[in-house]
Amino acid sequence: MTKGSDVNKIALLYTTWPDAETAESVARAAVSARLCACVNVLPQGQSLYRWADGIEVTCETIAIFKTTAERTAELSAFIVAEHPYDVPAVVALDTSVLGSSIPFLNWVANEVTPSP
Repeated sequence: MTKGSDVNKIALLYTTWPDAETAESVARAAVSARLCACVNVLPQGQSLYRWADGIEVTCETIAIFKTTAERTAELSAFIVAEHPYDVPAVVALDTSVLGSSIPFLNWVANEVTPSP
């Protein structure tokens, strides 16, 4: 369990994926490696973006990885290494939680702590 004010420090990593299967595969590997406690894989949405001097429209799956502030860099590097895109969207939001369930925050902290 995290002590003191660190219990209020979690990170959410927002990512996009070409499909749910790829997102779920990387999510499962990240949870198994204890890099994050949980991943929400959201239904496919539409992304509109500039790429190679043009405007692209693509269907993508969104995944939000929940981890501790301490594991953010390691999880981000893992996601980038496993991602099929040349330039994956991995946006880490490191924040102090202003209102949350302390048991949930403790659960996140406990799940990303490697077993002895």
